[in-house]
Amino acid sequence: MTAYALANLSPQAVVLHEEVFVYIERIQSTLDPFGGRFLVHGAPEREVREGEWPGDLVMIAFPSMDDARAWYDSAAYQELIPLRARHIPGDVLLIDGVAPGYDPAATAAGWRAAASGDPA
Repeated sequence: MTAYALANLSPQAVVLHEEVFVYIERIQSTLDPFGGRFLVHGAPEREVREGEWPGDLVMIAFPSMDDARAWYDSAAYQELIPLRARHIPGDVLLIDGVAPGYDPAATAAGWRAAASGDPA
């Protein structure tokens, strides 16, 4: 099942420093061994439809959660993290996607049963 690395990076505190350039230049080489690929990388155009979104979104897809964890924990990526984090603070999350054929109505039915105390 596809897994994702998501980052909400704070644009208010961004300092475009040489270390940030090195981070961006080298990150893809840390993703390649784990099948990681960028889906979103701080897209310049966005529409906030509900609430607030004060940061820049980065979304990277991996073949599995094991691949996402292995990438994040790899020596190559661990070496890069401080280059970004010192100049662009943010929150990073690894999360599983949904399985093929996911049915949100079935999820709602399960929640409905749980809320009513029905063991369904």
